[in-house]
This record gives sequence, structure tokens and C-alpha cells, in this order.
Amino acid sequence: MHKPSAIILETPSKTLQSVNFENSTLANKDEYLKKLKKWQKKMLQVQQAYFHQKRRAILVFEGWDASGKGGAIRRITEKLDPRGVTVHPISAPTSQEQSKHYLHRFQARLPEAGTIAIFDRSWYGRVLVERIEGFATEKEWQRAYQEINEFERSLIDDGVKIVKVFMHITPDEQLKRFEERLNNPVKRWKLTTEDIRNRAKWEEYETSTDEMFQYTSTEAAPWNIIRGNHKWFARIDVLKTVVNQLAEGIDTSPPAINPEVIQHAYEALGITIKTE
Repeated sequence: MHKPSAIILETPSKTLQSVNFENSTLANKDEYLKKLKKWQKKMLQVQQAYFHQKRRAILVFEGWDASGKGGAIRRITEKLDPRGVTVHPISAPTSQEQSKHYLHRFQARLPEAGTIAIFDRSWYGRVLVERIEGFATEKEWQRAYQEINEFERSLIDDGVKIVKVFMHITPDEQLKRFEERLNNPVKRWKLTTEDIRNRAKWEEYETSTDEMFQYTSTEAAPWNIIRGNHKWFARIDVLKTVVNQLAEGIDTSPPAINPEVIQHAYEALGITIKTE
């Protein structure tokens, strides 16, 4: 196998089979809503800090079919200013995109200064679905580990913060969610024949995902495995992970107000800042 030259974490490789789902639930809906409100508020503070400081961030979501990626992304963006965040749902490349390097379509979606880009599926498709389904040759997906590491390193060196999340559920939980979708007219559209086919290749995807962790979980952009069997727990865990990593090393307190604004508000409108 073509081994990446980028620095890989010295910690033991992440493996999906070693994930323990114990203690990955919340007591009740009230606890969930209380924590949701708390972490969504913190997420908004982070977004505002990135906006005012002209920082850029990328959130990468991968995971099993029906693992809750969409639900987690909705909870992240629900209270944010929509002008400062863009969600990119990634599907199969178009014929035009196929004629270019596979990273090109992601480079065209990179965030502008002060904004956050969320990728629902990502460039990691090259070492997952494209590998398993034969859309990439063995040589192509093997060298992709190094290409991806170098791509992410170039972004990080340019000041972009990258947070990578993998939503993990058990096969039994996935089957339960497939059945729920099939019997719910509102969610039925989410279940596809491709989802069903992919389930039959669970072991292959598990192996590919473990190798993805091994070769692309770098010190600057590690993978975060979210235990997703309990949706409420998973959504809070995603928010905590994203907030804590985006906030690392930056000041998330509100910026000081411009003294000229204070003076003009008083002179033109008679408004003064209230002090406690």
C-alpha cells in the first residue's frame, strides 16, 4: 500500500470495532433540550468570533448511512447566522467534475474569510465509496491518503481550522433506522437502493474506514468518532466536539464596540450604553 508521508498521530489507530456504546445516552428530553440550548449558544459565539476575526473553518462529516449526519448538521446550523455558514451536500461527481482531479470540486467550495463550510460527505469518498465500489483504481485510492493529508495541511497552514467527524452506529441500529424510514412517508425518500447495497458491504466499509483513520488522523486534523446509536446524545456530542475544537486558541468573547458608534448613537438618537 502507498503510505502517506504526512505526520500521522503516534497514538493507537482508531478502530470502529473497539468503540464502546455504553453510557452514550441522555436521561430524558428535558436534559437533551437543556444541553442543546447551551451548546448552540456556544456555537453561535464561535461563529461570531470567526466572523469578526476573519477566520475560516471546515467541518467534515462522514459516517454510515442513517447514522445521523443530517440531524447533527441541522443542530449545528439551527441558531447560526445563515450568511456565515454553508452546507455542501456531496453526492456523486458530475461528468464535468469527473474530468478533473477529484479534489477540484472541494477546492471550489472552500470557505471565505469569516465563514464556516460544512461538508456532508467529502473528499474522503475517494478512500471509502470510490474504493469499495471500484470508481477509483487501487493506485488512485492508495495515493489519496497522502494527497488528502497534503490538501488539509495546506489549508491549515493558511489558517483554516478543520474538524472531522465520523458518525458511528451499529449494524442493528442502522437496520432499525432503515425500517423506520421505510414505514414513515415523511422520511421514506431518505432510504435508497444504494443504502441497502452498501449495508451488504459493511465489513469492507469498516476496513476502509479504519484505514482512513489510520492514515489521515493527523495531529492538526484528527478524526472524532461520535457514538451515534442514541440521536440526542450524538447531537450534543457533535456540538461539543465542534465548539471545543473551533474555539481552541481563539478569543470567543464579544468584540469591543467602536467608540464612534457609541458617540454617534448618543448624538443622533439619544441612546446611551446601560451600565449595571
